[in-house]
Amino acid sequence: MEQQKYLAIVILIGGKSNRSGYEKGTIELDGKPLILHQIETLAEFDEDIFLVGNSDDQISRIKRNIKFPKEVNFIVDDRDFFPYPGIFTPMIGIYSAFKQLNQKGFQKAFLLSGDAPLIRSDVIKYMIKESKGYDCVIPRWINGFLETLFAIYPIPQTFQNSKQIIQSQKHYALTKLLDEEWNINYISVEKELKDMDTKLLSLFNINGPIDIEKITTEYIKED
Repeated sequence: MEQQKYLAIVILIGGKSNRSGYEKGTIELDGKPLILHQIETLAEFDEDIFLVGNSDDQISRIKRNIKFPKEVNFIVDDRDFFPYPGIFTPMIGIYSAFKQLNQKGFQKAFLLSGDAPLIRSDVIKYMIKESKGYDCVIPRWINGFLETLFAIYPIPQTFQNSKQIIQSQKHYALTKLLDEEWNINYISVEKELKDMDTKLLSLFNINGPIDIEKITTEYIKED
């Protein structure tokens, strides 16, 4: 194992929209791929960035078509324990990424979805700050809903949990990653994050053209 590092940023880009069938990595906002919006925001941070794709072909297309303002690393889904080639679940990307990050000596990972292009740097900074002294940091809505794809997880434990979940071949809900023994810092979406991101655009996921139209309107209002 390499020398221990505190935090990596992991972005899942391999999924497909259940509603539209689009490969999310191909969707554009304001003339730019969604992932480029994210990397432009994350470029100010020192943390290493890892993009997790569903195939070598997908990653090759991204390398060929997108010029990033910051060096990024790429991880391909590891389907050793998942015999369903036509199914895309974030759990595979999490297992694949955390397996490699565990080997590289990272302690924690900030997990992001590749279809949330308008993340705010102030929110990212706040989440990282609030991760100190906790195993996991995750936004929680007043109704109890958890933003599992905008959270900071402990790498060794999450790697083991994701491996067990995939091997069981059932119940891929990301909330099953959370361990009752973890010391979790639940961040209030309404009382904390909204102060920094009034439209909560950091949590807005794009699944197709309709969402592009909606987020473009909100983006204009925000700016």
